[in-house]
Amino acid sequence: MYLSRFPRIFAAHLPTPLERLDRLSKALAGPEIWIKRDDCTGLSTGGNKTRKLEFLMAEAEQAQADVVITMGAIQSNHARQTAAFAAKVGIPCHLILSNPNASTDANYTRNGNILLDHLHGATTEHVPSNGDPKAALNAAAERFRADGKVVYVAPTGGSTPIGALGYVDCAMELLSQVNSGGVRLDHIIHATGSAGTQAGLVAGLRAMNTDIPVLGVSVSAAKEEQEAKVLKLTRETAALLGCEDAIRRRDIAVSADYIGEAYGIPSGAGLEAMKMFAQLEGLLLDPVYTSKAAAGMIDMIRKGKFKQGDSIVFLHTGGSSAIFAYDNAFEFGNHASKS
Repeated sequence: MYLSRFPRIFAAHLPTPLERLDRLSKALAGPEIWIKRDDCTGLSTGGNKTRKLEFLMAEAEQAQADVVITMGAIQSNHARQTAAFAAKVGIPCHLILSNPNASTDANYTRNGNILLDHLHGATTEHVPSNGDPKAALNAAAERFRADGKVVYVAPTGGSTPIGALGYVDCAMELLSQVNSGGVRLDHIIHATGSAGTQAGLVAGLRAMNTDIPVLGVSVSAAKEEQEAKVLKLTRETAALLGCEDAIRRRDIAVSADYIGEAYGIPSGAGLEAMKMFAQLEGLLLDPVYTSKAAAGMIDMIRKGKFKQGDSIVFLHTGGSSAIFAYDNAFEFGNHASKS
C-alpha cells in the first residue's frame, strides 16, 4: 500500500516491539501470547494515538492551523498525546475535558494525564458531567475563529479515515515483524473505543488479503453499536486506499462483555489483569482501556475460546500514565499508605 501519498509527520518510535509473554502464557496454560508494544510509540509515555496523529497533525500543518482543539475525558490518552504532538510541532493546543463519572477525587481531576496535558502547555476547559462536550468544542472553535485564528479540530480519539491510516501502517508493520520472525499469528485482540485502531487494522489486513481475525474489546458501547461504528470507519478507511470492496461485515468483531460498571470506571477483572501483567511480565496496563481488553482475553482463554497452539497478539494501546489517577482502585495502595 502506498501510504506515502498522504501527508505525515514522522514522530512515533517505530516499529514498536513485538514481545512474547512467556510467563503469562504459562500461567494461563493456553495459547502463546505476544504483545505489540504501542505503549512505546514515544511522545509523553506513548500510546496508540501517536500513530493517528502523525497523519492528523500533518493535516493541521497543511491548513496552517494556529490552534488545535480536541476533546476527551479528564484522563483522556488522546488529549494527552494531542497536547504532546502539538507541542512538538509548535501549535497551541486547547482541550475540552469532561468528567463522565462526576469524580471529585483529586488524583483523578489533577494527576495522571491531565497533569501531563498542562505540562505540555495545553489550555483546558472543563465541561460539567451533565454538559455537552461537542457543543463546548464547537463553541471554543468559534471563539478562536472570532479572534482570527485558523482552527484545526482533531477528532475524538483521532478516529477518522485519515487518522485510521496510522493503524493501516501498524498492520503492515506487524505482518512484517511476524513474517521476519517466523511467528504464527492467529488472533489480534485490543481495546476498542473511538474505533480508529480497529478500523485501521482491519482495513490494512484486508487490503493485504490477510484474514487474521481482529477482536475489539469494547470499553464503552454495546456490541451492535460498536460493530456498526467500526464497520463504517473501516469501509471509509478502505475507500481511501482504493479497496473498499475488500471489507466484509464478518471482518468486524467486538465483544462488549468486559465494560464493567461503565466507561472510565475500573472493573474487578481489569484490575486482576493489570496485576497479572505487572507481576508476571513487568508490564503496565491502564485502568480504562487495556486492562479491560486484557481481562477479556484472559477470560476467553480460561473458557477455552483459544486453544493451545494458537498464537495471540495483544495490542497494547498505552495509557499507563492514567494509573496515578486511579490509585484508590488498588487495595494494596491503601495498605501501603498505612504502613
